[in-house]
Amino acid sequence: MRSIFGGSVGNLIEWYDFYVYSAFSLYFAQAFFPDADPVVRQLNTAGVFALGFLIRPIGGWLMGLYADQHGRRAALTVSVSLMCLGSFVIAVCPTYASIGVAAPVVLMLARLLQGLSLGGEYGTSATYLSEVATSRHRGFYSSFQYVTLILGQLLATLTLLVLQRLVLTGPQLEAWGWRIPFLVGGALAILGFYMRRDMVETEAFTAQAAKGTEHRPMRELLRHPKELAIVVGLTMGGTLAFYTYTVYMQKFLVNSVGLTRDEATLISAGSLFLYMLLQPAFGFISDKVGRRPVLLWFGVLGTLCTVPLLTALTQTRDAFTAFLLVLAALVILSGYTSINAVVKAELFPARIRALGVGLPYAVTVSLFGGTAEYVGTRLKLAGHEPWFFWYVTGAILCSLLVYALMPDTQRHSRIEPAMDEA
Repeated sequence: MRSIFGGSVGNLIEWYDFYVYSAFSLYFAQAFFPDADPVVRQLNTAGVFALGFLIRPIGGWLMGLYADQHGRRAALTVSVSLMCLGSFVIAVCPTYASIGVAAPVVLMLARLLQGLSLGGEYGTSATYLSEVATSRHRGFYSSFQYVTLILGQLLATLTLLVLQRLVLTGPQLEAWGWRIPFLVGGALAILGFYMRRDMVETEAFTAQAAKGTEHRPMRELLRHPKELAIVVGLTMGGTLAFYTYTVYMQKFLVNSVGLTRDEATLISAGSLFLYMLLQPAFGFISDKVGRRPVLLWFGVLGTLCTVPLLTALTQTRDAFTAFLLVLAALVILSGYTSINAVVKAELFPARIRALGVGLPYAVTVSLFGGTAEYVGTRLKLAGHEPWFFWYVTGAILCSLLVYALMPDTQRHSRIEPAMDEA
């Protein structure tokens, strides 16, 4: 429990730092992209957000190699350090009015640092939490990765809400107030560094390292093409849906639904809080009935309901109705987010587990999750927003086919020591 708490809190800090960018982009877009059209400004900001995802495969590769060779704890400590640096750079970065085009360049470099950090965070964190959990409750305990991920996003949203309602005016937020959450995030990352430095290493890694056998990680990873394909396939629809209903949703509620920024923030905060509470429940269910039935819940309902839910959102102007629609989507999505980490970890042996989980996941998230906001905004600008709804549906359908054909990893887990010897 102490190890899970330590790993989860560090994960929370990392995701808070990363999501603050999205939560506050409506306010600082003008500082870096002074364009007259707010949709174009948001498109440029979304492009930089997506850029942070494009480097995530490199982070997943480097941190995965490091975690499998030097330990999960060491890799998690490095990742939170990179996130800390990226947050502080954004917090003190001059605006376009001060240094011209150099401002968005510095912003881009800071996001690349954060993307490198987060690319390594997921695979290593998923591996760590899955390895320290007991086999009978692995789905429940590993679900806390997304509890802290969502909590990090929720704290970013709540920070915005507090600054909006209690501390600063809109003009103050646009002028300088947007820097506050990045300073807070950098300071929290320092705390995360010290917490992770004192975490215990997992027994699975310690046992593997004690063998002292030399191995070539990339060559060994390529011996598991089926597992790599499963990670890509099961991630595709889930990550696109996740970033659509969480990261992109706040801007969607403002630009497409027509709600105020304050209403969009309240809806995001309320729905994310309830969504966070659902993760352990779905993880617990997966320990009882298996992983595949829970994934099929998301795949079937996500395929059937995405277009109706997003279409209904664009047709409502009532904030409470919008909240219920977003919450319904998140209940469906919980079938993926609650257990996707443990499913991937159960596919690989310990000697390549962090790399096997992190690299294909990071590639898939870069292609689908990280570009969700950009694709949605671009299609809206082109007058074809419904195409985006069908795009999300198609990705979920592809994942559904994987869920239907893959083995249930709870019954064929490679986390058990006996399987790691195979």
